[in-house]
Amino acid sequence: MDPKNVISDFDLERFLPFRLNRAAEFIALRFAAAYKAEYGLTRPEWRTLAALGSSGRMTATEVGVHSTMHKTKVSRAVFALEERRWLKRTQHEEDRRVEHLELTAAGTKAYRELTRLARDYSAELEKLLGRDGLKALSSGLTAVENAMAKRRR
Repeated sequence: MDPKNVISDFDLERFLPFRLNRAAEFIALRFAAAYKAEYGLTRPEWRTLAALGSSGRMTATEVGVHSTMHKTKVSRAVFALEERRWLKRTQHEEDRRVEHLELTAAGTKAYRELTRLARDYSAELEKLLGRDGLKALSSGLTAVENAMAKRRR
């Protein structure tokens, strides 16, 4: 690196949020390529399908919170999954503004098939990182998640 181009003594390459985002993006993009090739899903569609498949019936707001997606991305994903007949909506009995989302039988089947793809990808990551590396990464992420959960309280 040319010292003339350094603006400060801040080292971006060691800044944890930058490193976490870059690593997450790399891992997510590789997995996204697999489910896009096999199922034609976008990342928001996969994340919505995964949230509903793993948690069951949810509202769009709950899907957004669970998957950290903006409501417009959730809305588009819900529409696309509904078009595929993988998702159905039902209105809340007391509050017509709220819709519950859940997977249809076809959506559940697709989710099960996609979890196979996810397990295969996890095995690939374990080979890439090694069992100890994956275990260390998981421990570190758990520490970050626990610390962030404490801060939200």
